[in-house]
Parts: sequence; C-alpha cells; structure tokens
Amino acid sequence: MGRTGGPAEGGAGPVGLTAVARFINLIDRLAGLGRRHGPPGGVVVVSSGSLGDTVLFALVAARFQALAENGEEVRVVLRHDAAAMAFLFPPEVTVDVIDHRRLRRHPAYRLSTLRRLGRANARLVVSADYLRHPDLDEALIRACRGAETVAMKARPWAKYDGALKRNRVLFDRLFDSGPPVLDKVVRWAAFADWLTRRPEPPPMVRLPTDRLAPAAVLDRPTVLIQPFSAVTLKQSPPALYQRVIRALPGDWRVRITGAPGDMERNPSFAGLLDPPRVTFDASTFEALVPMLRAARLVISVDTALLHLAVAVGAPTLGLASAAFVGEIVPYASDITPSNAHILYHSMPCEGCLGACVLPARDGMYPCVAELDADGVIAKVEELVIKGAGG
Repeated sequence: MGRTGGPAEGGAGPVGLTAVARFINLIDRLAGLGRRHGPPGGVVVVSSGSLGDTVLFALVAARFQALAENGEEVRVVLRHDAAAMAFLFPPEVTVDVIDHRRLRRHPAYRLSTLRRLGRANARLVVSADYLRHPDLDEALIRACRGAETVAMKARPWAKYDGALKRNRVLFDRLFDSGPPVLDKVVRWAAFADWLTRRPEPPPMVRLPTDRLAPAAVLDRPTVLIQPFSAVTLKQSPPALYQRVIRALPGDWRVRITGAPGDMERNPSFAGLLDPPRVTFDASTFEALVPMLRAARLVISVDTALLHLAVAVGAPTLGLASAAFVGEIVPYASDITPSNAHILYHSMPCEGCLGACVLPARDGMYPCVAELDADGVIAKVEELVIKGAGG
C-alpha cells in the first residue's frame, strides 16, 4: 500500500532534478491556460490510494457524495491500479481513472489529462488523500481549478515537505485530521463530517448489500485463500497454508486466489494445488464477490482481498504484518465487524507503514515470520466449527 516516488527519481543528479521540475512546471502551467465556460458545477473527489485503500474509501463514498448540490455530478478520480475496485462505489458516482505512471513519464498524457480535469469546471474539489505527492496528487488538484478546493493537512513527508508546504496555496480550507497514524476510515469519516457539518459515527467495514452481486450457490462448503501480496515480504510461507488446508474438513473445497501470474511469480506455492480439492482462481475482484459472499471462510494476507472479503460480509481471517497497525489492520475497534478476525505479531516497531528497518527473515518481514502458526491453525479450526454450525 505504498506510494510511488516522484517524477524525478531514477538516479538523476541535481541538474537533472531541476530540469525535470521545470519541465513539469511548464506542462502544468500550459494545462492551466484557458478560460472557464459557464458557472462552476459538480464535485470532484481525488482519491489516489491503492486497491485496498479504495475498498475502504468506498465505505465513506456516500458521505462525500452528499456534498453535491441540486443533482450535481460527483466524480471520483482514481489511480489506474485501483480502478478494479470502482464497482464498489454508488452507481450515481462517475469514476475517472488516471494512470499515475504515465502522468509522471509522458508529457503529452500529463498535459491532456490535466486539461481534461480543468474542463470539468468543478464547484468543489476535494482531496481525499492524507498522503499526497506534490507533483502527482496535488497536480491533479491544481488542474481541476475548483471554485473551492479543500483537503486534509498532508501527512508529513520529509522528502517532499517543502513542496507540500508551497502547495498549501492550492487549498481554500485545510482540515486537521489528527495524528500521523490513525485508522484510515476513521480519518475519512471525520473529514466528511467536517465538510458536510453532519457528524455521524464512522462506518463499520461493511458495504451495503444492495451494491453487491448475490452470493454464489455452491455444492460444497468452500474456503478461499489469498496467500499473495504485491509486497512479497508480507507473505506467510507455503508450509503454513499447507497446514491450513489439512486442518479443513476433507469434503470442503479450497480455492487459492490471486492475480494472473501469481503462481508463476511464487513457484514455492505451487504445491498448494496438489490436493485435488484445491484449485487456483484468478478471477477479477468484481467476479469474486459472489464467491466471497458464499464462502465459509476467507483467509488472506493484508492486501486488497482481505478488505473486500470483510466488507462484503465473508467470515475472514487476516494474516497480517504489523506494519499498518493503527492505520489499516487491525481496523479500529468501533468499525470492526464480527466477521473480521485479524492475526498479527506485535512488535515495538509496529505501525512502520511498510518502511521496515529490520532485516528480512526467510524472505518475510520479521513480524510476519513471527506469526504463531499453531495459533493460526487454532483460529482456523475455531472458525470452521462456527461456520459448520458447531
């Protein structure tokens, strides 16, 4: 759930950095040329988080949708690599997808994208990001040229603090959303309360069922296991999942989920498919929803599927690192639904947000390597008994 670096990264020296910065500034100035046509209208919400962040943001999307006046369009701007979760937003919301990699590297794409955002002529522009990149996220905000532009005060980021401070002039109002480490959903809910002036309790991690496809009809109890993460250091070893599979009732089916190519990128996990009852499922997130809703249990690393499974109501066991304690998983106690069960090994350095300073252990973050395998199996057996009606 980390963020990409700035457009000038890649080994360029100070002269190169200055040249790139000047070129970006020129493009952004060109994008801002031109007159508005007609009175401003509509709400644009820029949300540049990851796939998992987007699942969680969908929980509060309706609160930001309430900022619209008199039937205005509400447009949510997502990163291209988070667009697979766009189906979770209310149908009345328009989703605009922007490729941040191209935004950094391709001047023509940057110019056309920023000009397109400016043509929206929005009445209100909202940055939903606490962590903001000054040349990416805030460039999108600048391009929108909202009649009013609001945001949370940005997370401190040593590398870009100077640029973030200079960019404060982009915003008409800034909300102090709390300490640097705070549950994401709680932070967004507080921001929405401030914007709408209608305080509400933060929402549970549960999506409205009328926004979801119905549960699949299965001929046998089925367990879904998502062992893969884009950050391989968060992955528990295959041996743990082999123990999990052996602990399940013999007549239950198991589906290993993942993106196309995950098995090829993680050859040590191939043995999980040896039992005949185990298959691999590379379905999209949207296509997986009926299976998630029908599953007796979902077991996942702390990745997007974990949040999706919890949010659609599946009995879910998360095998998490300690990196996002206090911000993502475990969720804040007042928003955690009864179907969510998160296991992690507490560390003095927990809450590092993925910036681990300790050496990896057997290809894992130390907090992942320290997960109690016996405790995992005991929890699986407990949830199996509960799911079987025992």
